[in-house]
Amino acid sequence: MHVPDGMINLPVSAAAGVVAAGAVAVSLRGARRELGDGPLAEGHGAERTAPLAGLVAAFVFAVQMLNFPVAAGTSGHLLGGALAAILVGPFTGVLCIAVVLLMQGILFADGGLTALGVNITVMGVVTVLVSYGIFRALLRVLPRGRHSVTGSAFVAALVSVPASAAAFTLLYAIGGTTDVPIGKMLTAMVGVHVLIGIGEAAITALTVGAVIAVRPDLVHGARGLAAPLKLRVNGELVDAPAPVSVPTAAPAASRSPRGLLAAGLGTALLLAGVVSFYASASPDGLEKVAADKGFDEKVEEHAAADSPLADYGVGDISNTRLSGGLAGVIGVGATVVVGSGIFYVVHRRRTTRSTSAPSTAERA
Repeated sequence: MHVPDGMINLPVSAAAGVVAAGAVAVSLRGARRELGDGPLAEGHGAERTAPLAGLVAAFVFAVQMLNFPVAAGTSGHLLGGALAAILVGPFTGVLCIAVVLLMQGILFADGGLTALGVNITVMGVVTVLVSYGIFRALLRVLPRGRHSVTGSAFVAALVSVPASAAAFTLLYAIGGTTDVPIGKMLTAMVGVHVLIGIGEAAITALTVGAVIAVRPDLVHGARGLAAPLKLRVNGELVDAPAPVSVPTAAPAASRSPRGLLAAGLGTALLLAGVVSFYASASPDGLEKVAADKGFDEKVEEHAAADSPLADYGVGDISNTRLSGGLAGVIGVGATVVVGSGIFYVVHRRRTTRSTSAPSTAERA
């Protein structure tokens, strides 16, 4: 659903850019807490949390290259807001999607540069807010357990995609550059993106479930997964005392995540470098509806159309498979480096502020 330049006018694009910038600023503050308060960060710092968040961004980038067919002549791809929010937290999730969209716009001419604010708002902010709100609401009423987390992730991801499509339609109703019936446009956009949402939900649930099966402590949305043991005393349920045992192995939160990071990075590289060659070549939901309804008439050529990586291919390589695979590998590498760097700086700023703040005794 990458919105190109010229589809929405400059005033509304600028307003969406202000909203996106505000959301990123708020997320930078919130991400400091998410990157520093988790069990993985305790006693270890940014060398663990930043690469994990950077890997999530790179994984979203890789999976977005895998367009899957959803209807005749139409494809869809992961938006990633739900997946990122559940894995690393909603604030960090917004930043992950923003990094992905920035890399795609600058390096691969995917998503307009003047429409960057629109894309961050629609694909990042809306999907994260909707999906994480639904996810947390479902966890409050469902039994505590891994199946509840993966099931809630499925529903949250499914709803987030048509919600994003509806948000785009609202922006188009305000600042669209072509006169089209908004009601028909809304019906078409939401309809096709419900189908895309099913694929998004499956990918999100499978990924979250796979990480929970190996390292549940690394999933932000699964914190506090185990409910405390209850005993019935005089007809009332009370918390059972903690068992006293001799530790035989390091707790999960203290183990290095290097194995998972390596596996995740290898998977992202495989998806972007090899599997992406088999992705559907059909236009995605937005492109298809825009062509059918005629609101792509004023789309402008991308400012980075001459990029050597435009359209996810290396310009000097004639072999299509090699060109696309190498471009995917470059994209994953660039995203994980830029993302990890940003999250490292965010976490370090939080640590610096915490250590430099005077204690109550010192202020007295």
